[in-house]
Amino acid sequence: MKQKHCKIAVTGGIGCGKSYVCHRIEAAGYPVFYCDDEAKQILKNDDKVKMALQALVGKEVYDSDGELNKPLMRTFLLQGKAYADQIDAIVHPRVAEVFLEWAEQQNTEKVFMECAILFESGFEKFVDQVLYIAAPQEVRVTRVMERDQVTEEKALQWMALQMNEEEKAQRSDFTIINDGKADIDIQLHEILND
Repeated sequence: MKQKHCKIAVTGGIGCGKSYVCHRIEAAGYPVFYCDDEAKQILKNDDKVKMALQALVGKEVYDSDGELNKPLMRTFLLQGKAYADQIDAIVHPRVAEVFLEWAEQQNTEKVFMECAILFESGFEKFVDQVLYIAAPQEVRVTRVMERDQVTEEKALQWMALQMNEEEKAQRSDFTIINDGKADIDIQLHEILND
Protein backbone atom coordinates (compact mmCIF):
# COMPACT_ATOMS: atom_id res chain seq x y z
CA MET A 1 0.00 0.00 0.00
CA LYS A 2 1.30 3.46 -0.95
CA GLN A 3 2.25 5.63 2.00
CA LYS A 4 0.18 8.79 2.51
CA HIS A 5 2.45 11.73 3.15
CA CYS A 6 1.53 14.71 5.29
CA LYS A 7 2.52 17.65 3.08
CA ILE A 8 3.52 20.77 5.01
CA ALA A 9 4.26 24.15 3.42
CA VAL A 10 6.78 26.51 4.97
CA THR A 11 6.07 30.18 4.26
CA GLY A 12 6.67 33.66 5.62
CA GLY A 13 7.71 37.11 4.49
CA ILE A 14 11.05 38.08 3.01
CA GLY A 15 13.82 37.96 5.62
CA CYS A 16 11.91 35.74 8.09
CA GLY A 17 14.46 32.93 7.74
CA LYS A 18 12.46 30.29 5.83
CA SER A 19 15.63 28.78 4.36
CA TYR A 20 17.26 28.51 7.77
CA VAL A 21 14.22 26.72 9.21
CA CYS A 22 14.08 24.43 6.16
CA HIS A 23 17.73 23.49 6.68
CA ARG A 24 16.86 22.58 10.30
CA ILE A 25 13.96 20.45 8.97
CA GLU A 26 16.36 18.69 6.58
CA ALA A 27 18.83 18.15 9.43
CA ALA A 28 16.01 16.42 11.33
CA GLY A 29 15.67 13.97 8.42
CA TYR A 30 12.75 15.37 6.42
CA PRO A 31 12.87 16.25 2.71
CA VAL A 32 12.17 19.83 1.60
CA PHE A 33 11.05 20.94 -1.87
CA TYR A 34 12.15 24.50 -2.70
CA CYS A 35 9.60 26.13 -5.05
CA ASP A 36 11.88 29.00 -6.16
CA ASP A 37 14.72 26.64 -7.05
CA GLU A 38 12.35 24.36 -8.95
CA ALA A 39 10.83 27.32 -10.83
CA LYS A 40 14.34 28.36 -11.95
CA GLN A 41 15.04 24.82 -13.20
CA ILE A 42 11.73 24.72 -15.05
CA LEU A 43 12.39 28.09 -16.70
CA LYS A 44 15.76 26.78 -17.81
CA ASN A 45 14.95 23.20 -18.84
CA ASP A 46 11.22 22.61 -19.44
CA ASP A 47 10.57 22.77 -23.21
CA LYS A 48 6.79 23.23 -22.89
CA VAL A 49 7.25 26.14 -20.48
CA LYS A 50 9.93 27.68 -22.70
CA MET A 51 7.65 27.46 -25.77
CA ALA A 52 4.74 29.02 -23.86
CA LEU A 53 6.95 31.88 -22.62
CA GLN A 54 8.28 32.50 -26.14
CA ALA A 55 4.70 32.64 -27.43
CA LEU A 56 3.78 35.12 -24.68
CA VAL A 57 6.88 37.34 -24.35
CA GLY A 58 8.63 36.77 -27.70
CA LYS A 59 11.21 34.37 -29.13
CA GLU A 60 14.05 36.51 -27.74
CA VAL A 61 13.01 35.67 -24.13
CA TYR A 62 15.61 32.90 -24.51
CA ASP A 63 19.00 33.55 -26.11
CA SER A 64 20.73 31.29 -28.67
CA ASP A 65 22.19 29.19 -25.82
CA GLY A 66 18.71 28.63 -24.38
CA GLU A 67 19.35 30.93 -21.40
CA LEU A 68 16.55 33.11 -20.07
CA ASN A 69 16.85 36.77 -21.10
CA LYS A 70 16.34 38.16 -17.59
CA PRO A 71 16.29 41.87 -18.52
CA LEU A 72 13.56 41.22 -21.12
CA MET A 73 11.60 39.08 -18.64
CA ARG A 74 11.93 41.79 -15.98
CA THR A 75 10.67 44.44 -18.44
CA PHE A 76 7.67 42.24 -19.28
CA LEU A 77 6.88 41.62 -15.59
CA LEU A 78 7.18 45.30 -14.65
CA GLN A 79 4.33 46.18 -17.01
CA GLY A 80 1.94 45.25 -14.21
CA LYS A 81 0.21 42.51 -12.27
CA ALA A 82 -1.71 41.21 -15.32
CA TYR A 83 1.63 40.49 -17.03
CA ALA A 84 3.07 38.73 -13.98
CA ASP A 85 -0.16 36.70 -13.72
CA GLN A 86 0.34 35.45 -17.29
CA ILE A 87 3.87 34.25 -16.49
CA ASP A 88 2.62 32.64 -13.25
CA ALA A 89 -0.13 30.84 -15.19
CA ILE A 90 2.60 29.15 -17.25
CA VAL A 91 5.15 28.39 -14.52
CA HIS A 92 3.11 27.73 -11.36
CA PRO A 93 1.11 24.71 -12.60
CA ARG A 94 4.35 23.01 -13.65
CA VAL A 95 5.98 23.70 -10.26
CA ALA A 96 2.90 22.25 -8.52
CA GLU A 97 3.00 19.16 -10.75
CA VAL A 98 6.69 18.57 -10.02
CA PHE A 99 6.08 19.03 -6.27
CA LEU A 100 3.27 16.45 -6.20
CA GLU A 101 5.38 13.95 -8.17
CA TRP A 102 8.35 14.60 -5.86
CA ALA A 103 6.21 14.20 -2.71
CA GLU A 104 4.99 10.78 -3.87
CA GLN A 105 8.58 9.58 -4.25
CA GLN A 106 9.60 10.45 -0.68
CA ASN A 107 9.68 7.77 2.00
CA THR A 108 9.05 9.91 5.08
CA GLU A 109 5.76 10.46 6.85
CA LYS A 110 6.07 14.25 6.45
CA VAL A 111 7.34 16.17 3.43
CA PHE A 112 7.88 19.92 3.25
CA MET A 113 7.53 22.59 0.58
CA GLU A 114 9.26 25.96 0.97
CA CYS A 115 7.14 28.60 -0.79
CA ALA A 116 7.43 32.35 -0.23
CA ILE A 117 4.23 33.14 -2.14
CA LEU A 118 2.18 30.18 -0.90
CA PHE A 119 -1.16 31.96 -0.52
CA GLU A 120 -0.66 34.35 -3.45
CA SER A 121 0.01 31.40 -5.78
CA GLY A 122 -2.79 29.23 -4.37
CA PHE A 123 -0.26 26.52 -3.51
CA GLU A 124 -1.81 25.97 -0.07
CA LYS A 125 -4.32 23.69 -1.85
CA PHE A 126 -1.47 21.20 -2.51
CA VAL A 127 -0.56 20.75 1.17
CA ASP A 128 -2.22 19.47 4.33
CA GLN A 129 -0.77 22.01 6.73
CA VAL A 130 1.03 25.37 6.68
CA LEU A 131 3.96 26.37 8.86
CA TYR A 132 4.42 30.14 9.08
CA ILE A 133 7.85 31.56 9.98
CA ALA A 134 7.54 34.80 11.93
CA ALA A 135 10.17 37.42 12.72
CA PRO A 136 9.83 41.06 13.82
CA GLN A 137 9.96 43.53 10.94
CA GLU A 138 13.16 45.20 12.17
CA VAL A 139 14.93 41.80 12.23
CA ARG A 140 13.65 40.98 8.74
CA VAL A 141 14.75 44.37 7.37
CA THR A 142 18.26 43.90 8.78
CA ARG A 143 18.52 40.37 7.33
CA VAL A 144 17.38 41.51 3.86
CA MET A 145 19.76 44.50 3.89
CA GLU A 146 22.72 42.25 4.81
CA ARG A 147 21.81 39.36 2.51
CA ASP A 148 20.95 41.37 -0.60
CA GLN A 149 23.18 44.43 0.02
CA VAL A 150 20.22 46.82 -0.30
CA THR A 151 19.08 49.93 1.55
CA GLU A 152 16.46 49.88 4.31
CA GLU A 153 14.13 51.71 1.92
CA LYS A 154 14.50 48.98 -0.73
CA ALA A 155 13.96 46.20 1.84
CA LEU A 156 10.77 47.91 3.04
CA GLN A 157 9.60 48.33 -0.58
CA TRP A 158 10.01 44.60 -1.19
CA MET A 159 8.11 43.81 2.01
CA ALA A 160 5.26 46.11 0.98
CA LEU A 161 4.77 44.02 -2.18
CA GLN A 162 4.08 40.88 -0.17
CA MET A 163 0.89 39.69 1.49
CA ASN A 164 0.26 41.07 4.99
CA GLU A 165 2.09 39.02 7.64
CA GLU A 166 -0.93 38.89 9.97
CA GLU A 167 -3.04 37.35 7.22
CA LYS A 168 -0.35 34.70 6.53
CA ALA A 169 -0.22 33.87 10.25
CA GLN A 170 -4.02 33.55 10.48
CA ARG A 171 -4.15 31.24 7.46
CA SER A 172 -1.42 28.95 8.84
CA ASP A 173 -1.65 25.93 11.13
CA PHE A 174 1.63 26.48 13.02
CA THR A 175 3.98 29.37 13.69
CA ILE A 176 7.70 29.28 14.43
CA ILE A 177 9.31 32.40 15.87
CA ASN A 178 12.65 33.01 14.17
CA ASP A 179 13.79 36.22 15.83
CA GLY A 180 17.38 35.10 16.42
CA LYS A 181 16.64 34.35 20.10
CA ALA A 182 13.93 31.66 20.21
CA ASP A 183 15.16 28.06 19.87
CA ILE A 184 14.10 26.84 16.41
CA ASP A 185 14.80 23.15 17.13
CA ILE A 186 12.58 23.08 20.22
CA GLN A 187 9.72 24.69 18.26
CA LEU A 188 10.26 22.33 15.32
CA HIS A 189 10.34 19.27 17.57
CA GLU A 190 6.70 19.84 18.54
CA ILE A 191 5.62 20.13 14.89
CA LEU A 192 7.71 17.21 13.62
CA ASN A 193 6.51 14.91 16.39
CA ASP A 194 2.88 16.01 16.24
